[in-house]
Amino acid sequence: MEKKEIDIKKITEKIEKESAFVDLLTMEMGKVIVGQKEMIESLLIGLLGKGHILLEGVPGLAKTLAINTLSDGIKGVFSRVQFTPDLLPADIIGTLIYNMKESNFSIKKGPIFANFVLADEINRAPAKVQSALLEAMQEKQVTIGEQTFKLEEPFLVMATQNPVEQEGTYPLPEAQVDRFMLKVLIDYPTLEEEQQIMQNNLSNNSEKIKPVVTPKQIISGQNTINEIYMDEKIEKYILDLVFATRYPERYNLEKIKPFINFGVSPRGSINLGKAAKCYAFLKHRGFVIPEDIRSIINLVMRHRIGLTYEAEAENITSEEIIKEIVNEVEVP
Repeated sequence: MEKKEIDIKKITEKIEKESAFVDLLTMEMGKVIVGQKEMIESLLIGLLGKGHILLEGVPGLAKTLAINTLSDGIKGVFSRVQFTPDLLPADIIGTLIYNMKESNFSIKKGPIFANFVLADEINRAPAKVQSALLEAMQEKQVTIGEQTFKLEEPFLVMATQNPVEQEGTYPLPEAQVDRFMLKVLIDYPTLEEEQQIMQNNLSNNSEKIKPVVTPKQIISGQNTINEIYMDEKIEKYILDLVFATRYPERYNLEKIKPFINFGVSPRGSINLGKAAKCYAFLKHRGFVIPEDIRSIINLVMRHRIGLTYEAEAENITSEEIIKEIVNEVEVP
């Protein structure tokens, strides 16, 4: 038992050293982005957990600015794709171009070849374009013609959805939504925050972001996260939370059973564990506590619970179901 405690102390010391860049990066992003603490935290969790993020919010809430700022702070390559109904997979991954002089094909790489890719309004493009992007996200590689290219690390896709307009959109199928590690809902800023945003935008002295972290530090951080200690009791807690979405009756939650069409997938369990470790890393801790899981559970599970028509008829959201589960499942 004593050896384990010494180990945890050692891990925490290592994490404290490795995670020092988090505060630097958050501070740097805070120069441009006012408020939106959860969004910045989610971006960092997605980045450190080698996952991807689905952002939902009305237009004008700094979704594009956030990922652009993150890329500036990390000295990374940023690209933005505006999804439209006439977009083709080649517009994202690239294509073969015939060179008439040399009578051969050359490869023109698409915007997916970047460290940070913003897929703006992902639900505006048809399914074949969405699946081209999702393949790159999952496999971290792209095939053009007969050649396969590895994508550079770190690699983070942030896709945005506008919940207001449904006309002319292609909603992401559940199986594809499941590939996003986190789903973040962004709300309007507070009155004070909006005043600050207004002042920043109306004055000439707008802050410039300096690169404060190298991609190498990020990759090192991603590898260190695996060393963060997670007790078996915490693993069991994660599994109980996930299984409660599949078999509510086993956890005295019969009342929510009619509202759940399907529960969280095994990918959800993995991502819940991974995101909890990333959250502990952001807090400079070498071990996971139940509070970490409660802090990120909505981000990981809200898009993985399928709701029935009954739930929709009664305006019951996946967040309300998660709240019921968190209140009922025993904390270790």
